[in-house]
Amino acid sequence: MNDLYDVIVAGAGPAGSLAARAAARSGSRVLLLEKDREIGVPVRCAEGVGAKGLSTVVEIDPRWIDQEITGVVFHSPSGLEVKVESAEIGYVLNRKRFDADLAHYAAKAGADIWTRAYVSGLHETEGVRELRVLHLGRERLLRTRVVIGADGIESRIGRWAGLETHLAMKDVETCAQVTASGIDIDPAYCHFYFSSETAPGGYLWIFPKGGGIANVGLGISGDRAQARPPMDYLREFMKTRLPGAAVLTTVAGGVPCAPPMKNLVSDGVMLAGDAAHQSNPISGGGIVNAMIAGEIAGEVAAAAAAKGDVSAKNLSAYPRRWQHSEGGKQRMFYRIKEFIYKMTDQDLDRTAEMLLDMPLEKRTLLNIFKSAIIHKPSLLLDVVKVFT
Repeated sequence: MNDLYDVIVAGAGPAGSLAARAAARSGSRVLLLEKDREIGVPVRCAEGVGAKGLSTVVEIDPRWIDQEITGVVFHSPSGLEVKVESAEIGYVLNRKRFDADLAHYAAKAGADIWTRAYVSGLHETEGVRELRVLHLGRERLLRTRVVIGADGIESRIGRWAGLETHLAMKDVETCAQVTASGIDIDPAYCHFYFSSETAPGGYLWIFPKGGGIANVGLGISGDRAQARPPMDYLREFMKTRLPGAAVLTTVAGGVPCAPPMKNLVSDGVMLAGDAAHQSNPISGGGIVNAMIAGEIAGEVAAAAAAKGDVSAKNLSAYPRRWQHSEGGKQRMFYRIKEFIYKMTDQDLDRTAEMLLDMPLEKRTLLNIFKSAIIHKPSLLLDVVKVFT
């Protein structure tokens, strides 16, 4: 094909769909590419999100919500259970439906969408980006002014563009998750387990989806996964803690828990979402961050294409806006993460004991993190900033 698009977005997750919608709304000719045959499948996500954050970027459709969450339970290495009632509502989403709807919004805004479209190459010719794409078994050559890489942690777009996307092993959480039935817990609470025996350098989660179904998974630091893979830890937990559960689906993958990337753009190329390492370094959660970044990237890309200047200098409005919106918080979260992930099981148990001494109404996320860093007062200002 010789058609010239203003913006091509690779990857139809939350970042990619929001980028495509924003660019199309701005009047650009947009193409959204998804390598899988169906948008939203497979689900490589625990599916948890805060209602407040999500509502800032999109009007929430009740169809997306499998379970409303009103609190969490933290499990310490010795088995102490700390219940926390959340001041804000959380959701466990149906990501298949959610992702499909976000792509639908992009289509309604005017974006074209191709599924089973595998990007195999990126080149620049006379100021235009050329993408080689295998679409439904047929090789295509697509031309565009701007490419937005929303193609996940393994982003090829970023590497081809010469952007530094390398992650240190300690900044990658290697994850395994099952969706299982027969999970007998209060569905209004998410559960988190912290222990060097259960999830070294990370944590294990149970996110209820209602009807006795839950996502059960864990992420462990990449530098500790070489000795034992995360799936082994998960199988052991399921066998000892949830022996009656029936596994319905199994997925594995990686999540960036890293500091902000130094460069998010090059001439005619931008990165968003996991491709840009924009998830929360402590939790690994990245849905809302990805949507915010995608929307900013789409707006900037459309403006640059319309102006006829897609240089890295002109596209740098995107990283500036991202830094002002979320990047600063990401940097502070990373500093806190580096300390917390070095805590021993004894440190974690002591923190749990301190929290259990607090009345339930005092067990806020702010107080939880303040308790965790009690011996690192230099981080207190970061904690206060990001939670207030």
